[in-house]
Amino acid sequence: MSLVHKFRAVKGVRDITPPDSALWNRVEQAARDVFARYGFGEIRLPIFEHTELFARSIGEETDVVSKEMFTFLDPSPNFDLLIKGCGPDATEAEQQAMREALQHASHSDKLTLRPEATASACRAYIEHGMQTLPGNVKLYYMGPMFRRERPQKGRFRQFYQIGAEVLGQSDAPAIDAELIEMLMTFFNAAGLTGAQLFINSIGDKNCRPQYVETLRATLRKVHDQLGPDSQRRIETNPLRVLDSKIPEEQPIIENLPHIADHLCDACRDHFAKLRSELDLRGVGYEINWRLVRGLDYYMRTTFEIIAPGLGSQNAVCGGGRYDGLVELLGGPPVKGTGFAIGTDRVILSLQEANPNTPVRVVDVFVAWMGAAAYAPAVRVTHRLRQEGIAVELPPEELKFKKSLSLADKLGARYALIIGENEVASGKLTIKRLADGEQAQIAEGALVAYLGSEKS
Repeated sequence: MSLVHKFRAVKGVRDITPPDSALWNRVEQAARDVFARYGFGEIRLPIFEHTELFARSIGEETDVVSKEMFTFLDPSPNFDLLIKGCGPDATEAEQQAMREALQHASHSDKLTLRPEATASACRAYIEHGMQTLPGNVKLYYMGPMFRRERPQKGRFRQFYQIGAEVLGQSDAPAIDAELIEMLMTFFNAAGLTGAQLFINSIGDKNCRPQYVETLRATLRKVHDQLGPDSQRRIETNPLRVLDSKIPEEQPIIENLPHIADHLCDACRDHFAKLRSELDLRGVGYEINWRLVRGLDYYMRTTFEIIAPGLGSQNAVCGGGRYDGLVELLGGPPVKGTGFAIGTDRVILSLQEANPNTPVRVVDVFVAWMGAAAYAPAVRVTHRLRQEGIAVELPPEELKFKKSLSLADKLGARYALIIGENEVASGKLTIKRLADGEQAQIAEGALVAYLGSEKS
């Protein structure tokens, strides 16, 4: 029996391999192309931050901070002995010391793998003095986030997001509407059909606290009819009860007070103007009064986009307005609005909508035969690649049938055949694999031919 350990990915994370990675690249490129048209620039943020950043921005009582973050001690000299407790040879006492130190350490001693990126973007905005830049600062990012959740369909411990933030002095509803318009444009460009937009307003510091207390008082009356999570949230964050998916709780939640009935005049006017702006842009939407978002920093506008084919985990994007977050983190009093797309779920929805559609990674397969054909094959491969055409060139000679079989398995659109006849005539044989149609093409005309076929 082999003593070699068989390594596997940790539960809750996974490898993204070809050809799936080509679909990921296509979706991410669609985001880059669309966001650039709306004036956004990419920011690349650190994977981990000081824990205090997330605790202050997201909220100590949220599930994200209290339950889900991957947090570890900053390996400073003060913790050298404790860090040893993480090693494979650590004694039980050393491991216990590490656990206790982590539990009692202040946030300033801890680092956290980012569970989301809005707080990081705001931290970067402050740190780099971006408030001095002209106009609104428009940033987008993409990459992995980390939460200690129970892995399930569309939900991973290392998951991926594409997000964007607008930071500046204006809280005009047109900013929110344009951001949402950009989102729907992106989903269309990515090929995600059937996406539905839901919007709501959760008020601001002038009206939401009164609504929260009204909601809390109402929930206390039905405390015993709720599950453990909702019971706990009555005191910690009653808005989160509205997020509950437990079937038995739905009739109770439907009869709870609606926040729309408790908005102040300013928030009611802001929401009405947002709706008008969306109508002006031809963006369809539905109002969902239960849409409150799970993070403390949101105010006024909240929105969510769901996609077909994902069951109960069908939300692919969420976002909203968070005026005051930058100031909360020690920056200037600026306004903010943004969103985060769950890239994993977008990919899953695309795959389930088109399960048999291969993601093409090869345009042309070069089937060369005979020693004299190899040099022309290398030359034409180089030329096509220089023109942006994906080409697969076998490093060794293959029999003709095996070449065509491999070309088909790789999903190539064409087989470029170069044999003795082609070398002698100076014309190459191009075969369209979808229907078997062939043509004789001079090498110099090959790029133009392939370009016309694409169009």
